[in-house]
Amino acid sequence: MSLRRADQLGGKAAIVGIGATEFSKDSGRSELKLAVEAVQAAVEDAGLTPADVDGMVTFTMDTSPEITVAQAAGIGELSFFSRVHYGGGAACATVQQAALAVASGVAEVVVCYRAFNERSGRRFGSGVQHREPSAEGAALGWNLPSGLLTPASWVAMAAQRYLHTYGLTPEVFGHVAVTDRRHAARNPAAYFYEKPITLADHATSRWIVEPLRLLDCCQETDGGQALVVTSAERAADLPHPPALIVAAAQGAGRSQEQMTSFYRDGLTGLPEMNVVARQLWQTSGIGPDDIDVGILYDHFTPFVLMQLEEFGFCGPGEGAAFVAGDALPLNTHGGQLGEAYLHGMNGIAEAVRQLRGTSVNQIPGAARSLVTAGTGVPTSGLILGADG
Repeated sequence: MSLRRADQLGGKAAIVGIGATEFSKDSGRSELKLAVEAVQAAVEDAGLTPADVDGMVTFTMDTSPEITVAQAAGIGELSFFSRVHYGGGAACATVQQAALAVASGVAEVVVCYRAFNERSGRRFGSGVQHREPSAEGAALGWNLPSGLLTPASWVAMAAQRYLHTYGLTPEVFGHVAVTDRRHAARNPAAYFYEKPITLADHATSRWIVEPLRLLDCCQETDGGQALVVTSAERAADLPHPPALIVAAAQGAGRSQEQMTSFYRDGLTGLPEMNVVARQLWQTSGIGPDDIDVGILYDHFTPFVLMQLEEFGFCGPGEGAAFVAGDALPLNTHGGQLGEAYLHGMNGIAEAVRQLRGTSVNQIPGAARSLVTAGTGVPTSGLILGADG
């Protein structure tokens, strides 16, 4: 893959507003209502009004169309609207789309949002319930007859190979779960507030699909999260310190499938995240040692370890020891394991809080945050900074 510098984007746009609903297991309201609440909260946090918004970006999986959310939130004309595919892999790409629109002058203020009743409504963790005739359905058809029906079963295949290759046991995954829950225990917005766990708790939690235990798997959550992106120039006049978008990238690897890329030469890494990592490091001009906080997509613990390795924070097979040593502040909101599963959008909000200095688990002097989106699928990532 040939990489090109993208200096024309870096530092030209910033996240200036964040807003969310409460995170629950039964919201008691529609997904549209959740989206509107999150969008209005983010716009207010940015010190703007709905009339200032002229762009919107969301996920292809979101059930609330951009124009419907705009109408319900009091937003007027839109000059830009976009959707990004591949589930949680879309999270950081929504911000990339917004930043590209702002940097090119297509829009001035863009809202990125995601809202769903993922616990009380459609539960993604339940996997494939029916298969529509499509290219994606045909790809899944290779694995469904073998009983691989759920995300946990798909990830378990790669996790088992990872353990075998590096001579490890499933207990190593517990370091991610314990770290996330430690941070969630101090976060009043987290579902697992005041509920830390130990490595022993992880090791005795029930099997879901070996080698994954219950505490290796993220939550299912009802809620909404929104982010406001505008130009760096406009951000300077708004209430909060801006989180400048230093770099943004998407990535899909060779022989890429959606969490079932079992026919690659190896199963111990995440090639799509390596594509993202290479772009982020090259276009930002920085490296792992320059990152103060890592907000890594954690729908399943093994893929957090693989991400750390793909980004070069540690060597292959060394991710668990890296996390155990607290070498990098990780998922300081509690992650999707501890705070909420919002397809990674709540992680971007935490990265912004770290740069503002308002996180409940604040890292002193945090100036660079790395954020990643869904793993095992075509994905995306961001480097956010307190300055360009």
